[in-house]
Amino acid sequence: MAGTIIGGVLCGGLGKRLRPITDSIPKSLIEIKEGYSILDRQLFQMKHAGIQKLYLLAGYLHEKIEERYGNSWDGVEIEYLVEERPRGTLFAINSLLKTAEAEGYLIMNGDIVTDINIKQMIGQSVKGTVSIAVTQLVSPYGIVELSNGKITGFKEKPTLPYYINAGIYLIHADLKNDFVTYEEGAVENVVFPSLAKKGLLNYYLEEGAFWQSVDSQKDLEAVRKEFVNRIDKPWGYEKMIAVTDKYITTQLYLMKDCWISQHYHRQRDETIHIFSGEGDIYLEGERIKVGKGDIVHIMPGKRHKIFSREPLTMLCYSTPLLDDYTPSFD
Repeated sequence: MAGTIIGGVLCGGLGKRLRPITDSIPKSLIEIKEGYSILDRQLFQMKHAGIQKLYLLAGYLHEKIEERYGNSWDGVEIEYLVEERPRGTLFAINSLLKTAEAEGYLIMNGDIVTDINIKQMIGQSVKGTVSIAVTQLVSPYGIVELSNGKITGFKEKPTLPYYINAGIYLIHADLKNDFVTYEEGAVENVVFPSLAKKGLLNYYLEEGAFWQSVDSQKDLEAVRKEFVNRIDKPWGYEKMIAVTDKYITTQLYLMKDCWISQHYHRQRDETIHIFSGEGDIYLEGERIKVGKGDIVHIMPGKRHKIFSREPLTMLCYSTPLLDDYTPSFD
């Protein structure tokens, strides 16, 4: 989608199931690792999806959010739309649609943590529609398999053949009236069913991308486990898996159509093992196509960069020189 996209984050919820944490801070400011909140993660994603201005649709303890971010975050302009009492997601979305002029509005629920590629979602959206990101449902329970009157097996929390709303919406400006006709309520119950009947509701699906709604202490623990030793990057993330005196193991995740720019290591040698996805490793100008199971060894001093044709997960095994990274230029 070409044109101006304005971002919005629905961060006005009370977070009752996360008390006592939310007695003093809003849910969106809960840290998923030290110094890094749910909202920090979302702002990072929006910035690197090309969004330069966004609105925080706040309510409960909104002054805490304003105190933390002020009018900008890392170059992204921030404004606030505050509801004095809870009036539902539709009221908050309408406040944004009535206030800001843009060709599209990228809106996220303020309690989700995900690796869904927002930039791809924007690029694949169709004018005159609303797009909703969806994610596959994972059973909250283990299941029992039955056959011929017997229990034949067990599966621990399997992925089910159903999809749920992932809490990310791309609304095109020409559908504003479908929203502002209504005053308040849950957008999922009021507007989206009507758009679906009209054939104006699309979905964006990215198989395997991490997604978690933080609704309980258990959810928060799952997200914090994911973010242990993880550093978010514009192209995805890197996560330290193991460090010893002899080697380090790092997990790298590249979103689709992203680059790790050209660089080299002066002393460190590394072996890249493709765990999933497809991409290209450019080694001293040579293009090496890679997919699941492929292994590429890179000697010290060899300039290389990596491109993902599909979401790409890699394990990198190398000698323990963590800071031996030298940018290069094409």
